[in-house]
Amino acid sequence: MQIKQEIHCPNCGSKAQREYCFKTNISNTQCPACDYLMINCFRTGKVLEAYAPGLYAHR
Repeated sequence: MQIKQEIHCPNCGSKAQREYCFKTNISNTQCPACDYLMINCFRTGKVLEAYAPGLYAHR
């Protein structure tokens, strides 16, 4: 079973998507605006893969 949620990106605040897969206990968070990615086990809290690019200041 999978559940998808629309959330605010923890990196940039834009709309992002979080997906839970209960068969594997894995949570996947992705943001198309800033290319943020976080894959972790929601049972143990261990991070399996992460990518969070830096944000640039707007002038």
